[in-house]
Amino acid sequence: MKKDFLAVSDYSADELNDLIDLAIDLKTEYFKHGNPPLLKGKVLGMIFNKPSLRTRISFDMAMRHLGGDALFISPNEIGLGKRESIADIARVLSGYVQGIMARVFEHDHVLELAKWSAVPVINGLSDYNHPCQAMADILTIKENYGKLQGLNVTFIGDGNNVAVSLMHICAKLGLNFAIANPEGYDISEKAVELAHKFTTTSKSQIKFYRDPHEAVIGADVIYTDTWTSMGQEEETQKREKVFPPYQVNQKLLSEANPEVIVLHCLPAHRGQEITDVVADGPHSRLFPQAHNRLHAQKAIVLQLMQG
Repeated sequence: MKKDFLAVSDYSADELNDLIDLAIDLKTEYFKHGNPPLLKGKVLGMIFNKPSLRTRISFDMAMRHLGGDALFISPNEIGLGKRESIADIARVLSGYVQGIMARVFEHDHVLELAKWSAVPVINGLSDYNHPCQAMADILTIKENYGKLQGLNVTFIGDGNNVAVSLMHICAKLGLNFAIANPEGYDISEKAVELAHKFTTTSKSQIKFYRDPHEAVIGADVIYTDTWTSMGQEEETQKREKVFPPYQVNQKLLSEANPEVIVLHCLPAHRGQEITDVVADGPHSRLFPQAHNRLHAQKAIVLQLMQG
């Protein structure tokens, strides 16, 4: 197993499946009688350059469930690469805590932290990817269907960091991935090339569409995300004109498989990328998915920090 958790693309299919199985075991164990304090005496330092609800609380509670502690470090306390160099921050924190989670704007910042840190570094989100979210997504899909291989996952919206990690984990684990997005909002070519490499082993199919109605035909999972991510606020008005045809609504849902489930990494802008009827309807798994961040990340911190 790797020292750090920076991208699902860094891990083999077997390693990812082992982490998912561990998450399922930890979740089952927690609801039966609680998890043993396997991380007692361990502290996770949590660097936040971006605000968060799910990432902060889920990592904090993951450490508590396993007997450890989490330390919140705000942007005011650390200006990554501004007040102090990233290399120095990594080396200082390595002497205080047993693991670092960083939620940053620039992906290079989390890579730099990992390069200089003597303790494991976990990518809590960057502008390139969101690997912890992808683990929770796959956990949710597996709980719902009892399998992963051959399922059809369709992402509707911006080819953003969430889409990158979802595409990569699907390509690793044998799920078919499709995305429908407006022109000019494609997943990066580099990320797509990487995904195609993984499909040579997994036999997953990756497809790209402009028409969301075409993309959801045969979908077992429909996934959407906000049209404007943090750091893109100046593009909000422009995006609000481009993305309305990509709303996940009841009509779009009716064109997928009858048992389709709907996922969203949250926060949701209801009435934009998703309607209330869908978000709160029988196909929605938005809140089990959010809760699974806790259990997926519990597996990650245990795998990296135990011992």
